[in-house]
Amino acid sequence: MKKISTFLLLSLAVCNIQAQTFIQAYQSRANQVTQANITSLLQEFAGLGVKTTGTDANNNTLNWLKAKYQSYGYAASQVTEDTFSFGNTTSKNLIITKTGTIYPNTYVIICGHYDTVAGVGASDNGSGTAILLEAARILKDIPTEYSIKFIHFSGEEQGLLGSNHYVNNVVFQNNVRQLNLRVVFNIDQVGGQLGNINNTITCESDQSGQASNNAASLTFTQQLATCTSLYSPLQTTMSNAYASDYIPFENKGDIITGFYETIESNNEHTINDTFANLDPVYVFNVGKAAIGALQHFAVATATLGVNESPANQLEFVKMYPNPAKNTLHIDLPYHIKNFTVEITDMSGKLILKSTNETEINVSLLQSGAYLCSLKTDNENITRKIIIEK
Repeated sequence: MKKISTFLLLSLAVCNIQAQTFIQAYQSRANQVTQANITSLLQEFAGLGVKTTGTDANNNTLNWLKAKYQSYGYAASQVTEDTFSFGNTTSKNLIITKTGTIYPNTYVIICGHYDTVAGVGASDNGSGTAILLEAARILKDIPTEYSIKFIHFSGEEQGLLGSNHYVNNVVFQNNVRQLNLRVVFNIDQVGGQLGNINNTITCESDQSGQASNNAASLTFTQQLATCTSLYSPLQTTMSNAYASDYIPFENKGDIITGFYETIESNNEHTINDTFANLDPVYVFNVGKAAIGALQHFAVATATLGVNESPANQLEFVKMYPNPAKNTLHIDLPYHIKNFTVEITDMSGKLILKSTNETEINVSLLQSGAYLCSLKTDNENITRKIIIEK
């Protein structure tokens, strides 16, 4: 019995070391999400206008997405389009494929729609779009055991038209399965409402429709919640999947999970769904959770590559008090000597800039929410701050 106990203890120790190795590598990559990138992507997406399916703005957004993937280094052979029509309208889904090392013919899908109605859709679904782009940028050269498909659907707002077409014409053809899917991870409307306490994300599982995939969906969603706790500061709550692009997959028996904002903004499908009304820090935190979970689902390598940066040292920067009245204090790692601090309003307009100062005079700023960015030669981080008088 002593030998067996010793063996079990050694096995548990090895498993624990392996788990810690994965967590450290996954955390390092999750920390490569930058607030500056998220904010810029959200602003660019909003600037493309009302992206109703089939319109010029919708097509311009498709081209913007393709240009982003090209800038990240994805080859033309990795990028495909899935064209669909309804009535006299034509639109396209965009699919980017990253091939796995061990299971190249089994796919983890991470998806979100890029079409909007009534407004520019900064949250619904610029937030999901920005997170997909950051995930694709960071994981571009990271080996994963399973293949990943980053999919941007159109036609979601008209009744899941794009995802229905993809499922019934690509995943299945004449009701015969063509693609083997491990899990479908959908991200839709995770922008929150500026001013809310956005510290919780809703993890969605399938508990309706076909009963055969419900248990597996719940298992993956519990894993999603665990990854969220590991790789982001967010808390989690569990809910059911509803009326987004994972539903056509669920209807065919595939395993689904997803993210949705917890405190709902209710700005979706209105002219109020703007960058100024969402919480970019919330999107940043959801992005970290999503990239941690995506690595877990696709089983990314636990070894950091030679070209991978370690965790952003600026993650340890403290900005206080928050809310601030007259002076904003900045604590940062002692070895950082040269840096710039920029404070912008929520529309991105520069309000204040200083160099190598750790006490920032904010007495002249009006009450409200701002973004405070600290930048060095090769790192940057942005935090939301509140000014009160």
